[in-house]
Amino acid sequence: MVHPTVPQPTLAPSAVFDWLDEAADLRARAGLTRTLRSRPADDPVLDLASNDYLGLVHHPAVTGAAAEAARRWGGGATGSRLVTGTTALHTELEDELAEFCGFEAALVFSTGYAANLAALTALTDPDTLIVSDAYNHASLIDGCRLARSDVHRAPHADPDAVREVLATRSHRRALVVTDSVFSVDGNAAPLAGHCAAARAHGAALLVDDAHGLGVLGDGGRGTLAVADLAGAPDTVATVTLSKSLGSQGGAVLGPRRVIRHLTETARTFIFDTGLAPAAAGTALGALRLLRAEPHRAARARELAHTLAARLTAAGLHASTPDAAVVSVRAPGPEAAVQWAADCRTAGLAVGCFRPPSVPDGISRLRLTARGDLTDAQITEAVRIIAATGPA
Repeated sequence: MVHPTVPQPTLAPSAVFDWLDEAADLRARAGLTRTLRSRPADDPVLDLASNDYLGLVHHPAVTGAAAEAARRWGGGATGSRLVTGTTALHTELEDELAEFCGFEAALVFSTGYAANLAALTALTDPDTLIVSDAYNHASLIDGCRLARSDVHRAPHADPDAVREVLATRSHRRALVVTDSVFSVDGNAAPLAGHCAAARAHGAALLVDDAHGLGVLGDGGRGTLAVADLAGAPDTVATVTLSKSLGSQGGAVLGPRRVIRHLTETARTFIFDTGLAPAAAGTALGALRLLRAEPHRAARARELAHTLAARLTAAGLHASTPDAAVVSVRAPGPEAAVQWAADCRTAGLAVGCFRPPSVPDGISRLRLTARGDLTDAQITEAVRIIAATGPA
């Protein structure tokens, strides 16, 4: 079919991107403007906004491991992992991470985002049905979009709905995809139910444990360890190194044949520069510290429950945490932005989640109960959040 040529308007070079100003105006009117804020190294505010769940980013053992890695291996990986970007340090990290989490093997990526894209695009094909939780992280959603597969968006945390979809599929293969702990409210997925549904219909299970590693499980071994799925032959996990391990990067963990397949086929592995040695050293240093001090995981969980209970007692609508994330509902996106700004003015940094970052459209403050916080700091945080909240 030949499409008729449509006359195109003649635009001056200065007008080519005028449509971006119109889009920005629409976002501003919807209360969805986003800005970057540079923070100083010695920022005095109390931080409940970062994903440094165990408070290891500035720990001397962790920063020392980063410095030593940079001195020994240099500032960058120098190439893709399959060329020059795999050092002995990367291999140590993969071996120790897999052993700690209870899987046969691991593969490290430059980001957790890249790890999720790799797992979803390399483990599926046109004859695969992907069943994805409605509240999954953007990296999982984008991985589903890039996969050459049919995708069904399942109701949030509903194994029965997953089972129904799998029961009627005509595809040869299927993959159930879910976060382990959802990043907005901090609630855990029903992994046992998802696993039962998947196994009843011959499907694989892919779990993003970004918010579980270092917080849940014995000594922080993760959500799959809690669900007795670590090392299962039909289960693959992805993790990030940028939260509990205080570094940057991500990894896929699973059966050895899965990791081999990703090494040979995953585009975000093959065509990406390897993780910088300093980041690999940081993650390895934090992992070894966590093994030596396993109480840090339980402390983060304890503080999250304390924070949620005190916020609720103050009359706020706080979520019940399953890991280290606590959210507080706001009346709307503009109110959430103003609330977060007022908290910062008062000396407290909090996260601010608004559409499209929240799948249910409800704006929130997002708080992380870092494992190194004191009781006095939790008390002060609750006081500031309550005092600055919308009427």
